[in-house]
This record gives sequence, structure tokens and C-alpha cells, in this order.
Amino acid sequence: MIPFSPIVRELPATIPFVGPEAIERRVGRPFDIRIGANESAFGVSPRAAEAMREAIATVSWYGDPEGHDLRTALAEHHGVEPGEVCLGAGIDELLGFVVRMLTEPGTPVVTSAGAYPTFNFHVSGAGARLVTVRYRDDHEDPDALAEAVRDTGAPLVYLANPDNPMGTWHGAQRVRAFIEGLPENVVLALDEAYMDFARDGTDWPMAPDDPRVLRLRTFSKAHGMAGARIGYCVGHRDLVTGLNKIRNHFGVNRIAQAGALASLRDREFVAGVKAEVEAGREEYARLAESLGLAALESATNFVAIDVGGGDRARALLKELEARGVFVRMPGVAPLDRCIRVTVGTAPERATFAAVLPEALAAAAATSSGT
Repeated sequence: MIPFSPIVRELPATIPFVGPEAIERRVGRPFDIRIGANESAFGVSPRAAEAMREAIATVSWYGDPEGHDLRTALAEHHGVEPGEVCLGAGIDELLGFVVRMLTEPGTPVVTSAGAYPTFNFHVSGAGARLVTVRYRDDHEDPDALAEAVRDTGAPLVYLANPDNPMGTWHGAQRVRAFIEGLPENVVLALDEAYMDFARDGTDWPMAPDDPRVLRLRTFSKAHGMAGARIGYCVGHRDLVTGLNKIRNHFGVNRIAQAGALASLRDREFVAGVKAEVEAGREEYARLAESLGLAALESATNFVAIDVGGGDRARALLKELEARGVFVRMPGVAPLDRCIRVTVGTAPERATFAAVLPEALAAAAATSSGT
């Protein structure tokens, strides 16, 4: 018998996401368009691509465990000190470190029901206890999160702003008021993966003088480096020191570090991606309206489209999948009345617009039993 730890022994054999590759293997063919995982459809900066190609020549070496050059550049970019920046293999890895740093078996941790599931995965993997609150009007609810923190004594709370899976957001003033209202012995993991696409008034300057907040960001979205696995967080020096005690010091490979550094400096490329995403969000909103559906206003690189109910959304996903289109949907009611569609390239958006009416009709027939 394998001597699993009690935590692992009791965990279900689940993963946060079923990848599009797994679906392709199941159905026996590739998707025609892949607009479900919120990856960038617009590739990487040419400067980043060149830097990564050059880095291949030294990939036999370990990456810099301190990530000195990239951390220094990020610190300059955000107006902070390098010791207030920590690198990780994407926000997912950093969330795992945060959970490990602040919890032990049985520790309550607060999040929203239906929010980013990888955070929950890490909490469960640590044996901590998830405490969830409901969304309010398709937004995460800071008031309910704060109340749950006070009621449970949780040392850790999670908030994504802008939000995944709904694409909604709170303004900077609202989030900062939420932070100010937290007890002194609480840390907010503030997931800002989509901040590059945020609306005016959402972001605010980094000022890592408050040990109650870690702000997590990524090169996976606007920078198009999801497969390279590189992200970072900015926080109080003592929090970053805690992360440095437990992080995987060789977890961020040298190719990713080189690409991220070059992409950070290519602001024109990122601005172009943001403009394409804005155009795509508007196209999706018009498409939804033309079909009698509603698109939620989004501050991310995807749009949640309300199709009228969870059963209909699940049927629609299957019909889109059968037509070679990969999208996803929220997993918790009432959010699951929506499908979540990443902004693709102009040709991908055109394909989606052509396929969606047919898939909707088929889904309606399936869900009505005709």
C-alpha cells in the first residue's frame, strides 16, 4: 500500500481544468479554433521571440535562481524595490506558495464560489478549509469576503480583479477600501492576471508597504507567454521573504526569463494586443445582441455571454465542440448560465460568429428534447 499522507489519501483525483488537448484526444481531431483558455491569440512580441531563441543556446544552464535582471526591470516598471518582487512559474505556482506559506491543515481560507479553481486546488492540497461566498450581480463581493474573513478568522483571502470567469471588475477605490478593512493578520492574494486589459480606474500604483496584500500578475495574457509559465507578485518585503523561503528557486527557466524581460520592454506590442482585444470584446457584444443574448461588459481578454441557463450553456458547449470550437463556461450556478469566450484573432472571431447561431439552434433542440 502506498503510504500517502492523510491529506493526499482523502483528496479526490481531480484537476482544476480539462485541457483542450485532452478533449482533442477524446474526440480524435484538433479544434479549428481554440478560444476557451484565455490564452492570447496574438502571439508574443517579436523582441521576446528573438530573446527566447537566443536563450536556447544556454538552456543547458540553470536559470538565474534570483531572476535578478527581470526582477530589477519589473521593480523599475512598477516603481518598487527588487526585494518586493517575487517570480514564479505563472500565477498558479505563486498561489501555491502563498497557500503553503500561510496555511496548515484545517486553516480556513476565504474565496468566492465559482472563482478561479486553481486557488481552491492549492488550498485543498494543503489540507486547509475552503470558505466560499457567493458572487453579487456577477461580481465578486468584497463585503461578503470581508465578513467571512472576520467570521472565520481566516489568514488568507482571494480576490481576482478583473475577475475570471465573469470578466467583471471593481474600481481601484473599492478594492483599496476592502484592503483597508481587513484585519492586520490577514493576507489578500489579489489576482490581477487581466489587469493589462482593465478599464480606466481599475489599476493603481504599486505601493508594497502594506503586509496585508500580495498583487499577482502574469506574462500569460497580454504578453502571450502562457506556455512559458512566468508570472510575478509584488508585495511587502516581509511577504516576499516568506515566499523566498519556500519557492522553487529554479522553477522559472532561463528562456522564460529572457522572453519576459524583452516583452516587458516592448510596450508597443502590448498596446497593440490590448487594442485588438478591445475590438474583439465589442464584436462579441454585438454578436450576442444580434442573437438575443447578453454579453457581460468585460475588463479581460474574454467575454462571458449569457445564454439563459446552465443546461443550455452545457448543451451549447457540446455543440460548439462538435463544430471544432473550444470555449469554456463557469462551473457554479448562477454563473454557469454563461459561456466564456476568449477574444481570438479577426478570422477566429469570424468563424465563431458563423458557427454560434447553428450551435445555439442545436443546443436549444437538445435541451428541449426535440
